[in-house]
Amino acid sequence: MQVVEKTGPWGFFFLLAYIGAAIYFVGQSGGGFWAVILGLLQAMVWPVYLIFHALEAVGA
Repeated sequence: MQVVEKTGPWGFFFLLAYIGAAIYFVGQSGGGFWAVILGLLQAMVWPVYLIFHALEAVGA
């Protein structure tokens, strides 16, 4: 049985999105060690922020 994975381009897109979010959140941090760690963690879950604020704007 051969499994063909065809999500390579999406993986690259999400990698670029993570890098961009990491640059943004780390740039917004104070520069301290734990602030940078928090920025990297926020970069992993930024879609949650996006969906939350979108639903909040819609009024759901």
